[in-house]
Amino acid sequence: MKKIMILLVMVASVTMACAQKSPREQASGTVNGINVAVDYGAPSVRDREIWGELVPYGKVWRAGANENTTITFDKNVTIAGKQLAAGKYGFFMIPNQSGDWTAIFSKKNDAWGSNGYAESDDALRVNLSPKMVSDNQEQLKFSVGSNGIDFAWEKARLSIPIK
Repeated sequence: MKKIMILLVMVASVTMACAQKSPREQASGTVNGINVAVDYGAPSVRDREIWGELVPYGKVWRAGANENTTITFDKNVTIAGKQLAAGKYGFFMIPNQSGDWTAIFSKKNDAWGSNGYAESDDALRVNLSPKMVSDNQEQLKFSVGSNGIDFAWEKARLSIPIK
């Protein structure tokens, strides 16, 4: 009995420690009559260099931590002028040191990180212009605003327009 109790305490401690580093977060709202939900792991900067280091430039990134970020639309949408059917999508990004970043909506929404990503599963890719700002967003944050989905982490800001 004592061994089981010790094991349970250890498992609970490890679970709590891991869960707090990149907690699972949700953002939801309505954009032009479309219900939008984002589910993501929210890592913190914690004095790390994010862009080009933790998140390499020019490579597919899961746009969050741990299991895939997912974005769900209850109706067909237009994103940056391109059509996307209603549904739940895995969401990835390709950040670049200069120029546009690529936002990817994948038909595969249950992968773990970028390891499960395959370009053949892409439902939509759009190029978006990031803004680099002076203030720091410590914990990664998605929000659903009146015009679409907003992304903020470290000094990067990105808006995904939805119609």
